[in-house]
Amino acid sequence: MSESQNKQSTNGDDTRIALVTGANKGIGLETARLLGETGATVLLGARDPERGSAAERDLRDEGSDVHLVALDVTDQQSVKAAAARVESEFGRLDVLVNNAGAALGFGAAPSTSDPDQLRTLLDLNTVSVVTVTNAFLPLLRRSAAGRVVNVSSEVGSIGSMTDPEGPFFGMSGSPAYPVSKTAVNMLTALYAKELADTSVKVNAANPGFCATDLNGHSGPRSARQGALVSLHLANLPEDGPSGVLWGHLASAQDPESYGVLPW
Repeated sequence: MSESQNKQSTNGDDTRIALVTGANKGIGLETARLLGETGATVLLGARDPERGSAAERDLRDEGSDVHLVALDVTDQQSVKAAAARVESEFGRLDVLVNNAGAALGFGAAPSTSDPDQLRTLLDLNTVSVVTVTNAFLPLLRRSAAGRVVNVSSEVGSIGSMTDPEGPFFGMSGSPAYPVSKTAVNMLTALYAKELADTSVKVNAANPGFCATDLNGHSGPRSARQGALVSLHLANLPEDGPSGVLWGHLASAQDPESYGVLPW
């Protein structure tokens, strides 16, 4: 998959309106940058106003049409206010990238893990997807080609994690992050079923192991490479899939190998 494959708008000559949550750094920022480069009007969702403003300035300096949207995905009132603003200023939403998230508890086995970390990540990584998607779904339904991208992970794939021949079989650590992403995968499948007869497609993105703050910048892939996965799903044509986990295939041992992953 190349960046040139993602240059065409799904809405003809209309400028797409795209919201990215957690977009002030990492894969979220790169997703906002790529969407801006393809000509979309980007709504940069950020909880931290200073970091959000800095990211907005940087992307505007690069020539993108970017608007900071104050958005704490764990605060229902903040989400409702953001949705009301988007409706007032833009009237619709074409792309929603549920990117905001975090990881906790690396190194702890399930039997010694902290249940509070699981509660925290389920709220931030999973419940927020429902909160944000439900708030913006009326605006997505107004789009000629609405696209919802839920940023997930291959470590949330039960199939990948239990494959004795796969690269994740020997992975150990706290269940908090993988479980939260497994739940995101199920939400993706359920929303896709509900919206199957509409113009809205819902898919989960696997960016791969990217160097970000989430992992101490230890991943072999860049944040931009990870963002290309979300961009691809945001730009799906009318005959594109809905209800799949798609992205980097770690089992292929190729940084440019992409496809559908097992749930």
